[in-house]
Amino acid sequence: MLELSRMNTRASAALLLVSISSLAATEPNDATRRWWHYVTALANDSMEGRDTGSAAYQRAAHYVATELERAGVQPAGEQGYFQSVPMRRMQLNTVDSQVALENKAGERKLAWLREITMAVTTGLPAQIAGRLVFRGSAPEPPAGLDMNGKILVRLSPPVGTAAANLPAPPLPSGAIGTLGIDNLDGPERRRWPAAYAVNVALAATSPAPSPVPVLFLNPAIAEELLQDSGHTYAELKRLYDTNQPLPWFEIPATLHATLHIDSSDIASDNILGVLPGSDPALKNEYVVISAHLDGYGFGEPIHGDGLYNGAFDDAAYVATLLDAADQWKSSSTKLRRSILFAVVTGEEKGLLGSRYFAVHPTVPKERMIADINLDQLRPLFPLKLLTMLALDDSSLSDAARAVAEPMGIRIQSDPEPDRNLLRRSDHFNFIQIGVPATGFIFGYDKGSPEEVIYRRWYADRYHSPSDDLKQPWNPEAAAKFNLFFRRLVEAVANADARPAWRPGSKLAPR
Repeated sequence: MLELSRMNTRASAALLLVSISSLAATEPNDATRRWWHYVTALANDSMEGRDTGSAAYQRAAHYVATELERAGVQPAGEQGYFQSVPMRRMQLNTVDSQVALENKAGERKLAWLREITMAVTTGLPAQIAGRLVFRGSAPEPPAGLDMNGKILVRLSPPVGTAAANLPAPPLPSGAIGTLGIDNLDGPERRRWPAAYAVNVALAATSPAPSPVPVLFLNPAIAEELLQDSGHTYAELKRLYDTNQPLPWFEIPATLHATLHIDSSDIASDNILGVLPGSDPALKNEYVVISAHLDGYGFGEPIHGDGLYNGAFDDAAYVATLLDAADQWKSSSTKLRRSILFAVVTGEEKGLLGSRYFAVHPTVPKERMIADINLDQLRPLFPLKLLTMLALDDSSLSDAARAVAEPMGIRIQSDPEPDRNLLRRSDHFNFIQIGVPATGFIFGYDKGSPEEVIYRRWYADRYHSPSDDLKQPWNPEAAAKFNLFFRRLVEAVANADARPAWRPGSKLAPR
């Protein structure tokens, strides 16, 4: 993360503190009070973070369905409002599993989720043991470096950078696994402690044959890992940061682990509803509005709090969908096209609910004319700028600009494409089946106090227990975005022509 000292003067830092204090003191206004009621209902402690497949998630799903019904939205699932998504859940049992580092100083057990974690998948061996080799920049190890039975240690690229989007290099012949030392310098970061080591996949997903163990190390203990190797983490990090070659070398240490993975079949519901259109010629076309209901549930405690409420990721934007339905009912608004509400599950586990819906749609996919997805939004400062994903790919951008301009909102393309936000939320699965789709991010000018607030949120609250109902937020910004969203949906639903892909778009169906 960019530090304050690297981004702003002392005056800007002071302005940031004033901004944060004023947000904390601001109360929701009338335009946000009903919306905040929905947020509170979905993100309070009794909803237990709405983890995919949990009883708490199902309680939240029934709440959403009840509110949709109250607002006059008709069921559009496979069983009323619900579409059951079958999944397979695998979780590392951190009580029964053991991992240790052995070097000249002796053997030390490492703490799962706080010092080391791993990618869980089907077919992992019950035992992992191997000497360590640091992977350098050269694609192949130097001649004479025996790789049989070795675990390769590498510096992981920072999340949100171009390097992080590249596939990991293949293992040299004979190597048995990888251990990535996390890099916390990017626009995002792997959370330490990790919430849990879990993998959820759609039940129909075929497991990979002979998966390679992939582990991740907290950089706080990287110097200990490299002890007596002739190299230090500080040295290697400096080489990496200045784009200098990294050496291959042996680390005089062994990593060994005993793994116990608990697995179970689970199901979790998408919640689907339709607000019927009023135009006889257009009512069989659907504008999809989507958000994900799932969060992380209970996980490894941070500062004593182990409940990951997921208030702004993404309870707040399920609330925006409910609020829109309520507003349309109370104002007796009639839209020409139908609105398909898609409140999906399993987003945090790999966009699973929207992926399942894309393969098993409950309305014909050719009649879904657009998806406007709500995620990745944080109402932390006044709304003047919105980043619109896939801005140049469809005519949805024309509608967005037409709505935004009179509201004093500028629309921009993604200034950080290396974060890969386009592919990281549910709109991408609609794009995959040919539906023009988009999502939005609260924007900021580079180097501004707003950027500091935004990046601090990712550093301190993203996927952590502090994304809760007590965090500071800006009610006027939330109200302004919700109004923008509602007007945008109305514009798309009432337009004579459906949204179209732009010529040359790389996202358009081939």
